[in-house]
Amino acid sequence: MNISQLSYSKHCILMYNNREYFINYRPIKNWEKSYAKQNSGNWWKYAEASIPSSACILSLILYSDATTTDTLGKSSLHPIYISLGNIPTWRRNKEDAKQLLGYFPILFAKNEKEKTSPEFKKLVRETFHKSLKFLLDPLFENENGIDYKINNRIIWFFPKISTIIGDWPEACTYSLTYKSASSNFPCHFCLVQKNDLIDTIRIIDTMQDQIIFRNHENMMEHFNNNTGHSVSLEPVENYFWNIPNLNIYAAIVPNRMHHLDLGLYHYQIEFTKGILGRSSINKMNERIGVIPRYPGLKIFSKGLQSIARLTASEHRDLMKVMVFVIDGLLSNDLSEVYVKWNEMYILNSKMKFPKFHSWIFHIVDTIRKYGAINGYTTETYESLHKSYVKTLYRLSNKKGIEEQIMKTIRRKAIIKRRVTEELHKTPTALIYTSKLFEFKLLEASIFFE
Repeated sequence: MNISQLSYSKHCILMYNNREYFINYRPIKNWEKSYAKQNSGNWWKYAEASIPSSACILSLILYSDATTTDTLGKSSLHPIYISLGNIPTWRRNKEDAKQLLGYFPILFAKNEKEKTSPEFKKLVRETFHKSLKFLLDPLFENENGIDYKINNRIIWFFPKISTIIGDWPEACTYSLTYKSASSNFPCHFCLVQKNDLIDTIRIIDTMQDQIIFRNHENMMEHFNNNTGHSVSLEPVENYFWNIPNLNIYAAIVPNRMHHLDLGLYHYQIEFTKGILGRSSINKMNERIGVIPRYPGLKIFSKGLQSIARLTASEHRDLMKVMVFVIDGLLSNDLSEVYVKWNEMYILNSKMKFPKFHSWIFHIVDTIRKYGAINGYTTETYESLHKSYVKTLYRLSNKKGIEEQIMKTIRRKAIIKRRVTEELHKTPTALIYTSKLFEFKLLEASIFFE
């Protein structure tokens, strides 16, 4: 018997004559819900309830991000990738578990005036969602699902878009909300006003029940009534409004790299250097430089030279050591003065961090819905730009780039499949049927002079 699990509780059953009557009991269920893979989240449970019991969910994960094709940044492409939530997380986070879906068209304006005009911006967003409709509609045309043959077995699937991953501007393009952090309602999850972003913790403690979450119904109502500007909504019809069992505003999940590593923590390092002073910064760099080598930890032998050039992985390594590096460099009195000054500065400057609000206020609900955050990381998606954009761009003659890239990808896929088929052989086990020789330890002297 596990004594540590013998917990007892009490519950008020009745209130009679101003007296409470409790039942003291041992809980039948004494466990905590854990969230790991995507199928451990609530979204998967609700999605399975919407399809026949003999069918399976085909969870679609989308990622898109515009990237430059050369070092000068004169031209760019906008690829979109797809992966499956059915694949285990450790396998899905590898490059070959994702596939290129296509390249979005990039519109060019005649001049800067046209580029900043409302009409051109609206046309860009309409083109983006028309492209999504063209790419994704074939998956949802058949209301009875799709049959796939996997390992010589026919499986009945219902395709469902589970999550969409991207940076903040890309998330706003999918949800068609204003991209500016200075807009009245900058969050694509909920209708929190920009002035309330100053104190996100207070919102969680006091205003959590008052926050209105965005959904298809209330956003479509504003769109149809031409009042979208009052909730920072673009005057463009969202393609995802027509897809059942999907809330696009909740499906665009926060990701660790853009929100935390390259987002909030970057500012935290800058603020820390700002209060240390030049002499303390030199000491900080010296401490960072003498950190000994350790497996899995990047060493900054010259200290922090340029924060702007650090990668997400390097920011993550800094998180592991910075608390110990700055220990003793700041006095308690100075820290308290800085905290007070910082509070006054934030209130006066009206600083707003939508990413901080999104990470603090919405990340827990996202984990409950779609599983642990390592299931929607963007590191491997970013690395796909090299394979599907930059390297293939250098192989082209810089004319009709998308067509040449798609042909090259197709040829490489054909070659890879043929090579895999030729190299596939059944391994033969080596079986020893008899001894080669035998000797005793007493006779070992014969091997030595």
